[in-house]
Amino acid sequence: MLTHPNIDPVALKLGPFFGIGPLAIHWYGLMYLLGFWIAWLMALRRARFAHVGWPKERISDLLFYVVLGVIVGGRVGYILFYSYDAQGHWLPASDPLMILRVWQGGMSFHGGLIGVLVAMGVFARLQKLPYFEVADFAAVLTPIGLFTGRIGNFINGELWGKPTDLPWGMVFPHTAPDLLPRHPSMLYEAGLEGLVMFAILWWVGKRPTPRGLISALFLILYGVFRFCVEFVRVPDAQLGYLHFGWLTRGQELCLPMLLAGITILLWSLRQHTATVRSVS
Repeated sequence: MLTHPNIDPVALKLGPFFGIGPLAIHWYGLMYLLGFWIAWLMALRRARFAHVGWPKERISDLLFYVVLGVIVGGRVGYILFYSYDAQGHWLPASDPLMILRVWQGGMSFHGGLIGVLVAMGVFARLQKLPYFEVADFAAVLTPIGLFTGRIGNFINGELWGKPTDLPWGMVFPHTAPDLLPRHPSMLYEAGLEGLVMFAILWWVGKRPTPRGLISALFLILYGVFRFCVEFVRVPDAQLGYLHFGWLTRGQELCLPMLLAGITILLWSLRQHTATVRSVS
């Protein structure tokens, strides 16, 4: 049995300055910044691949749009998908300013994904690039941010799993005071959605692929990994299980991802087959 190290979620306090503060810098926010920075470095490397050939300036521009999509989409998605009280009432209906109080926490991956999809559409249009050229480029790098984000969840001692008697079960004494060893589900997600998915997508992306293939693999892999981990992760307290006594909101949101991924994969392979036949 393991015990959570109880890391202070606040990495640094600054100030007060001119009577304002102190300013608290949280590890979770730093993990986001670390993810963006590593993704930028890997993007520069990927841009030099012969079959990619992106200029360095395009990477910085894309990163700006992606960051904006993650932050805005992640926050709006949390408000839409998860902001309910125990009775199932949507909280912003009585508190519209809730969306602006980001310091109270609350980000949704699926909302961030939607935000990034929109941001990439704007970027592709401005750069006069095919949408899936942009999406395939970004999809390879996205698992880096997923990894650092889940490490941020671990530092906060949040999103832990169900009780377990497995040797790596972890006690979270400060956030789950029942002192039961639990699945460290945020580390499962860091490993699967982060390290494993990055390794697969980077390996696939090292050679030319049909347009849309990498995007499809991203949607399918994330959908499968997240859906599976949700079985050992405790659902959001305000939502619980939504259907059948086991389906969570996270699993519910993964289903359209899987459908979209399979659809894009079939489209990509069909387009590639048609191109090969026309050339031959």
